[in-house]
Amino acid sequence: MKTTIKDYFGPLRPPFLIINLSCVAAGAGAALWRKGSISWANAALALIGAICVHGAVNSLNEYSDFHTGIDVHTQRTPFSGGSGTLQKHPEMSAYVLGLGLLCAAVTAAIGLYFIWIRGWGIAPLGVAGLAIAVFYTPWLTRTSLPCLVAPGLGFGTCMVMGTDFVLGGGYSLAGFAASMTPFFLVSNLLLLNQFPDLEADRAGGRGHFITAHGIHAGAVVYALFSAGAYLSVVIAVAAHILPPLSLLALLTAPLAVRASMVALRHGTDQAKLAPALGMNVIVNIVTPLLLAAGLMLSR
Repeated sequence: MKTTIKDYFGPLRPPFLIINLSCVAAGAGAALWRKGSISWANAALALIGAICVHGAVNSLNEYSDFHTGIDVHTQRTPFSGGSGTLQKHPEMSAYVLGLGLLCAAVTAAIGLYFIWIRGWGIAPLGVAGLAIAVFYTPWLTRTSLPCLVAPGLGFGTCMVMGTDFVLGGGYSLAGFAASMTPFFLVSNLLLLNQFPDLEADRAGGRGHFITAHGIHAGAVVYALFSAGAYLSVVIAVAAHILPPLSLLALLTAPLAVRASMVALRHGTDQAKLAPALGMNVIVNIVTPLLLAAGLMLSR
């Protein structure tokens, strides 16, 4: 089968990289609200770093799942199960590994630049983010709790707080509060995407929350994390850590509630679960953008 340009970019899973824009926007919004102005050039650089680290996770995951055989047994959906690139082109295996490592190296280089201009205070978040990217598939997915929270830590704690740090000049309660919504939502994104892959992941030795505790327990956690994503904004506004316009993030709550209900009722039925997978993606992209808009409009 002839290799196309789409095949070369497929392991990056480009449609999902837009979530990085949402998370970086939330961090930029926090910095802009508290400082009044930010460097948009550095914001763009932070976004490039975020896209690259996400691309590294996706590519390394594709490489690992191909070699462990997980993707052979996965019931692929538009939202889970990988891109299928290596199933069509196994000869691209080394390329996919190299692509993942290159993306990680670009992120590391951008991180070093930010250390140079902002100091070593940003280093813990940068190191943690890269560690999650590199070790997520081979190690974190084999342990229940770390696998559950690692996506949220990467996209929420590291990405949002990191952006707030480099644009605002240091850590802040606003950056931490803004990071909590993506922390819960992105953890949920990966959690729900594991529902259709349960048997394939179990056969491949994965030990994440769903394989360890089952789909019903996963659906309960999904509902609780959804609530946490919105309650964190309400609490932060009530405590005057974030401005009232941050409550714009609550506009997606009805969609999140609907997705939670579908997960609780139809978690084991892939056909009936499919709409919740789509709603999950929309909530993950739109909610941090609404939060960012509220912060930027409040500056």
